[in-house]
Amino acid sequence: FIADNIKEVIPEYLMLLKGVIDCPDLPLNVSRSALQNDGFAQKISDYITKKVADKLVGMCKTDKENYDKYWDDISPFIKYGCLRDDKFCTRMTDYILFKDLDGKYLTTPEALNVNRIDPEAETDEKAGEGTGAAGEGAESAGGTATDENGEKVEAEVVGEASDQDAEKEPEVVDHTIYYVTDPQQQSQYIRMFRDNKMQAFILDHTIDQPFIQQLEAKNEGLHFARIDADIQDALKSRTGKKAEANLKEVSEKLEKMIRKAVGNDKLNVKVENLRDKKTASMLTVDEQSRRMADMMKMYAASGMGLGMDSWAKEGQTLILNAKHPLVKYVMEHEEDKTVKMICSQLYDLAQIQNAPLSAEDMAGFIVRSNEIMLMLAKSGEAAAEADASADEAKAE
Repeated sequence: FIADNIKEVIPEYLMLLKGVIDCPDLPLNVSRSALQNDGFAQKISDYITKKVADKLVGMCKTDKENYDKYWDDISPFIKYGCLRDDKFCTRMTDYILFKDLDGKYLTTPEALNVNRIDPEAETDEKAGEGTGAAGEGAESAGGTATDENGEKVEAEVVGEASDQDAEKEPEVVDHTIYYVTDPQQQSQYIRMFRDNKMQAFILDHTIDQPFIQQLEAKNEGLHFARIDADIQDALKSRTGKKAEANLKEVSEKLEKMIRKAVGNDKLNVKVENLRDKKTASMLTVDEQSRRMADMMKMYAASGMGLGMDSWAKEGQTLILNAKHPLVKYVMEHEEDKTVKMICSQLYDLAQIQNAPLSAEDMAGFIVRSNEIMLMLAKSGEAAAEADASADEAKAE
């Protein structure tokens, strides 16, 4: 039986395989309907899947260099296989590779330890001391145990606390893996991550979004967040409680003003003390809201994108850096005529770092940029005239 597509024997995610199956248990007269009704065909399919998974796992363990080399080519098929086949997913989960910003490939367990703060050694020492004390208590209790004849016997002491501990479920530890979908578009966020010695992974394939959603569903405590989903604590400077209260108050004032300036009533505004003094503004988008917007875009491509406009800017938060001179100027000159223009420019610059501007926003951004350059030119011309007048006065 010769065919280029035998879904009953070879799963569709392994269709890139080529070869011959020698199986004496199949009848000589094989047809498509016969394969569909033959239970042995499913066993062959399961066996092929297992052998492929075992081969990939073995290659990752013993020949990691070549496994890394081929990963970009085979990863879509492996991820699709994980989506289609739970058994295949179980075997391959720990051997899925994630490519970091430096081009290094890490397995899933290794990726979970990136950006993770190690627990303090004192905690382990205290736990060890507690265990030792409990052991001594058990021994002393065991030494005084006697049977009905009054003779000493070894006894196992089971307290109420141990029973409660046994009933407790293991504590779920949350892990967040940060990822990038467009290294060029999100270069500003990548630079900030690098400056603060943080790492993210590149997930730019179409299949990556449903794949990470499946990993989150099957692994409690595992979360994926795009690099622009939030401002991590590592990117902020330490701020006292009084300063935080002041920033919150300023944020509420600026939020009303900026919402009116940019015409977006759903926009959230926060003023933060960022470590990077060169960054004036940046935009974060809630992970779940962005995923919903991406799904709506996908529906729009197939002609079912109803309500797309309502999701386009959902979950956006404009982050203003309190350390930047431009933000300080806005905070100190709320009544100035140029503040509205500056707020709109800060918002558009933050949007450009996150995603391409819409046609309307891009047109407004270009017009506003020209106006700002014209203001700078006039200011420079006035300063030059003032310097010339001062030089003439000195000469006289």
